[in-house]
Amino acid sequence: MNEDLSYEQALEKLDEKLKLLEDGELSLEAALSAVDEARVYLKICTERLEAARKKIEVRPETESAE
Repeated sequence: MNEDLSYEQALEKLDEKLKLLEDGELSLEAALSAVDEARVYLKICTERLEAARKKIEVRPETESAE
């Protein structure tokens, strides 16, 4: 797994893993592996969203004391 994935790429991979899990056709071992991979992609998505939020966060202007 690549931590350099964009938000969109990680979201797509997360969606793929979730669909595999929802289908219910994976073996136990494969399902556990898919869950682990999905967690990594979810973490990447969360980190990318947090970084974007910090970039656009509006900070209140501080009033200068006169």
